[in-house]
Amino acid sequence: MQDGQRGQGVVIRGYYPIPGLPEDNLDLPYIEIHGGRSGPKLTVLAGVHGCEYAAMSALREFLGEINPATLSGIITAVPVVNLPAYTSRTPFVVPSDGKNLNRCFPGKPQGTFSDVLAHHVFERFIRSADYLIDLHSGDVPEVIEPVVIYDESAVGETARRMAMAYGTRHVIMQPASARVTTGTTSSAAADAGVPAITAEAGGSGIIDRQAVATHVRGLRNVAATLGMLPLDVEQTTGQIEHNQGWNWVRSPVPGWWQPVVELGTRASEGEILGHVSDLFGDVIHEVRATEAGIPMIITTSPAVTADGLLMVLTREVSE
Repeated sequence: MQDGQRGQGVVIRGYYPIPGLPEDNLDLPYIEIHGGRSGPKLTVLAGVHGCEYAAMSALREFLGEINPATLSGIITAVPVVNLPAYTSRTPFVVPSDGKNLNRCFPGKPQGTFSDVLAHHVFERFIRSADYLIDLHSGDVPEVIEPVVIYDESAVGETARRMAMAYGTRHVIMQPASARVTTGTTSSAAADAGVPAITAEAGGSGIIDRQAVATHVRGLRNVAATLGMLPLDVEQTTGQIEHNQGWNWVRSPVPGWWQPVVELGTRASEGEILGHVSDLFGDVIHEVRATEAGIPMIITTSPAVTADGLLMVLTREVSE
C-alpha cells in the first residue's frame, strides 16, 4: 500500500507474504522508496540473522533520512528478513529448522522453513535488483571488525567498487574457486549476475552507535557512488583488500574459550590466538594461527562446542 509522498517520489510500506512454509505463512515487512528521478534498483536487507541489531538499526536510520524527491531509482529494503529468529531472539539460525538462513540462498520452493524463506526472498527482492547490500553485525556471542565481503564473479568488479565505497578499512573478496561460505545472499546474487556486498559492523547483540554510524555512512556512500543520492562520498584512506578469502578457526574440543588477540590486529603464523580449557580451568587445547591473518570475527562467549567457531582471520594479508 502507498504510505506517503514527499514532493516527487513515493514511499510504500507493505508486507510480502511467504507462502508454502512447512508451518504458518509469514508476512515480511518491506519499504520501497520510488525516487523522483529514474535510476537503478537497489535492494538492502537486514536481519538475515535475527539478533544482529546494529545492522537493523542502521537500515532504519538510513531509510528515515531519504527524501524521495532527491532519489534516483528505487530502494527496496527489508528491515528484518529472519522474523522468526528476531521475535524469538534466536542467534544465527531459524528456530524451526535450526538452519543458518545465510547458507540457504537462493533457496528452494520445496524444503524446510529456511529453504522456502530464502527462495521467496531471493525471487522477490534479490533477483530483480540491479544491486544488493546485505547488512550484518556480530551476533550475540561474537564481535566483528568492520568489513565488507564480496564474491569473485562476472559482476565482481562492480561489487568491488561498492565494497570499497562502503568505506571500511578491510575489504575481503571471496574467490570463486574457494568459497568458504556458500549459500549467502551475496554469493547467490553474484551467481545470478547481481553485484552484491555483505557489510559487517558491530557485535554482541547490542546497538552500538559506532557500528550503526559505520553502516549508515556506508549506505550513503554506496547510494552516492551508484548515482542514486546527491551526496558526497566520504573517502577512506588506507583500505586493505584481501583477495584470498578468509580462514575459519574452530575448536577440536568442547570447553571454555578465551582469546588472547584483538580484532583488527595482525597475527603471525604460529602465534597463539587463545586457549580452550576444561571447566576446572586446565588448558586442554592451545589455538595457534595456521597462517598469518587479521582477526575479523572473534567469538566472545566462553562456551564452545567441538567444531565450534572461535575466530575468523583474513587469509594471506598484504599491506
